[in-house]
Amino acid sequence: MKHLISVLAISFFLFSCKSDKKTKPLTPTQNTELASDAWIYLFNGSSLNGWRAYNEEALPPGWTIKDSVLTFDTKLGLEQNYKGGKDIIYAAEEFDNFELHVEWKLPKGGNSGIFYHVKEGHTSIPEIAPEYQLIDDLGYAEIHDLTAYNKSLGYTEKPEELKPLQKTGSDYAMHPADQSQKQLNPIGEWNTSKIIFTPERVEHWLNGKKLLSFVPWDEAWEEKKNSDKWKNSPNYGIYKTGYIGLQDHASPIWFRNIKIKRL
Repeated sequence: MKHLISVLAISFFLFSCKSDKKTKPLTPTQNTELASDAWIYLFNGSSLNGWRAYNEEALPPGWTIKDSVLTFDTKLGLEQNYKGGKDIIYAAEEFDNFELHVEWKLPKGGNSGIFYHVKEGHTSIPEIAPEYQLIDDLGYAEIHDLTAYNKSLGYTEKPEELKPLQKTGSDYAMHPADQSQKQLNPIGEWNTSKIIFTPERVEHWLNGKKLLSFVPWDEAWEEKKNSDKWKNSPNYGIYKTGYIGLQDHASPIWFRNIKIKRL
């Protein structure tokens, strides 16, 4: 009998410990950690809720869902009576510090980009928002004449070529992607990009490889901003929170699994 009572007492004690563990409320720190791990799907393959054109109230022609993929269809985007911008933003909420994942693919000669900290009320997104460049590194210059554009930026040596600051994974016209780390899949195949933004460090990743990192708004950042393409764009990169945006650059583009979490 004594042995049975002892077993029952031990069992009750263990059950009480388990019950306490289950019902013990989370601390504020634990709640914050759980919240920061929560992914928000900006595009899940079935809905365009939250998306619209920059400075507009609806999506522009051309942006649609095909086979669960967010697509820019150039044929659909040729409506002559549409006068608004064709770059789009996820306008349901703004983000400051974040980790963003995007899967994408391009056609030969394709060009697009991923923007963040987008604010409306300006003429265009590129003049204000940093851009993770998406482009056909190998074939773009074969189809498009870059000579005049690059000369306008001061590139006099081989102006017909795509420059490092213009290639996939770069912080466009600010920080070049490390070409030795780049594993860019062939045209027509899916790639995965990641952007991590905090006030201490920004990182661009492509297919599991880190391509660059920099400190936003420090002295070196200001010097870069004022020495090249953005020297006459006073509002470039000044916002510390804003929308996520995707660029239409008059070529087909495909996106899927667009998700973000706050940091």
